[in-house]
Amino acid sequence: MGQITVEKDLDGIEGLCLITPAVHGDSRGYFMETYSARDMAEAGLDIVFVQDNQSMSTKGVLRGLHFQKQYPQTKLVRVIKGEVFDVAVDLRIGSKTYGKWHGELLTEENKKQFFIPRGFAHGFLVLSDTAEFCYKCDDFYHPNDEGGLAWNDPDIGILWPCLEGEYHGTANAAGYTVDSVPLNMSEKDQKWLRIKHLVLSHE
Repeated sequence: MGQITVEKDLDGIEGLCLITPAVHGDSRGYFMETYSARDMAEAGLDIVFVQDNQSMSTKGVLRGLHFQKQYPQTKLVRVIKGEVFDVAVDLRIGSKTYGKWHGELLTEENKKQFFIPRGFAHGFLVLSDTAEFCYKCDDFYHPNDEGGLAWNDPDIGILWPCLEGEYHGTANAAGYTVDSVPLNMSEKDQKWLRIKHLVLSHE
């Protein structure tokens, strides 16, 4: 592989990968390839991406946990400004790691990319004052296809960094803080249910 190194099957979860690009820097600044289909294919990640998305969020914003119900997407995510804690939860029926999560700290300094295959729920928490978040998808956005999970489901047990607060049985953000900044979530993301309810819906 020319310009990337790839760590595969993070935490034993098949398919999750952390990609570190080669950064060429000097006193003037730096250059790097942010994506190469050739290098990805050589790493066994032969994916055709069809859409790029970008968002900006402020400190304490938590987006997720989201997944697509009928049109699942592979995602390649990175941060171009600031710092986020990015999380994927395995929702693949029959997977030996169903319900297991893995998180990665993605920053503008480390320039790492998180490869998340189809069949995962995804979310992130902003740890810096602001963050700009980019990701590639291998399918287009389909309205009304989004599902979700409670970000604080104790059955999943995500350890969100810098987060303080007490679980009261729902995904409501009230009472939670990130470095003393109130947790900031959409109304929709505060209404997602726990994974045990999702399991029942599959049976």
